Order: sequence, then structure tokens, then C-alpha cells
Amino acid sequence: MAKISKPKSSPTVDMTPMVDLAFLLVTFFMLSASFRTDEVVQVDTPSSISDKIIPENVIMVTVDPKGRIFYGMSGNDTLKTVVLSSMADKYKLKLTKEQYSEFAKLTDFGCSMSEMPAYLDMGKEERKTFVEQGGTKGIPADSSNNQLKDWIHFGNIASLASGEKAYTKAKEAGANPEVNDFKPKFVLKVDGKAAYVYAKHVIDVFRDLNLNNLNFVTSLEQDPRQTPE
Repeated sequence: MAKISKPKSSPTVDMTPMVDLAFLLVTFFMLSASFRTDEVVQVDTPSSISDKIIPENVIMVTVDPKGRIFYGMSGNDTLKTVVLSSMADKYKLKLTKEQYSEFAKLTDFGCSMSEMPAYLDMGKEERKTFVEQGGTKGIPADSSNNQLKDWIHFGNIASLASGEKAYTKAKEAGANPEVNDFKPKFVLKVDGKAAYVYAKHVIDVFRDLNLNNLNFVTSLEQDPRQTPE
């Protein structure tokens, strides 16, 4: 009996659903991503063997080689504008809605409150040039005008309030969150070429505020006790 031959054809796969999924994912990440601006100052930190990762809820103070102090904090736009509003009230400074909006986009900054309105009116590249060319001495932190202390103080208050709301929301959602995960973390980043006295001065500010859980940013190096295989 003769065999019935079936016509041979190459199998095909419909890629339409996969392409649709890829575009949906790309669209989701584009809409949900939060783009961070570049740091206004770059520092070369000393190295260490610590491998801890910088946490999300953080208040960071940076000291450049000249000893100038810069301040930055993570969080949403509302959190940042609350802190700026507290500073503006204390230093009797009037800022526009546009300036508050611009401040919320900053990763960090290093200027006095008197310089703040003009600083916020600058473009991104103008700010970098302003800092690089020594247009500012950084955030004042001397005994007669310790604005750094006020920034850290108001930042801590706002971050604690925001963290408490997030913690409550997580518990109401049925999660079992850790309280410490919602508290602000304090980080000091000092350029390796900066004099120790500059770092000590910032540490003293944190100590005066009874904020002793201070972390230091370093570059990762290999543990000398570990030899490569």
C-alpha cells in the first residue's frame, strides 16, 4: 500500500504577543522610572573592604577636597520641598513655586541660603560651572551660622514623618516591616584628599544633633585576608 506523503513546511511562531509584551514593559519602565540628576560635585573617596550598599532613605553630606560642604537627600518631591520650606521660614527667604519645583529635582547642592534663589534659577550646567569655578563656599557650618545643622535637623524630622507614614501603610497592607528600614540613614562622603579637620567638623554637627548612626562612603577594595583562587 502506497504511503501518503504530507507536504513539508517550516514551523512558524507568531511573535506578535512577545513584541506587544516587550513594548508594554518598555512603556511601563519609562513612565514609572524616576531619573536622578547628576551630583553637583564629584569626590574620590578613600577605599575600604566594606561591601555594604548605600540605603534608599538617606541623608548624605559630601565634603570636597577644599572642605566645601554639600547636602543631599533621597525621597519624593514633597519630602524635599517640606525641608526647603522649613529652611526658608527660618532664614526669612521667599521662594517661588518654580524654585521649589527645581529644588525637588536636585540630587545635592552646596550653597548658602542667601545664594539659594539665584542657584535654583540657574540651569544644570550653570550650577556645575558655578561650583567648579568656586562661585560658592558650600553650605555654611561655622558656630555663628551653622546652616548645615539646620538642613540635617529639618531633613531628619521630615524623613521620620514620611517613614512613619510608609511604615503604617505597609502594616495596613498586611506586611511585617522592620521599623528601622523606614528611618533615615545618615551618610558622610569625604574626598580622600580633604583634610581630616573638615570631616571632623561635620561629624561634630551630627553628634550635636544626637545622630550617631553615621555611615561613611568608601570605594571598595579587596580584603587582604582573602587571596584570589
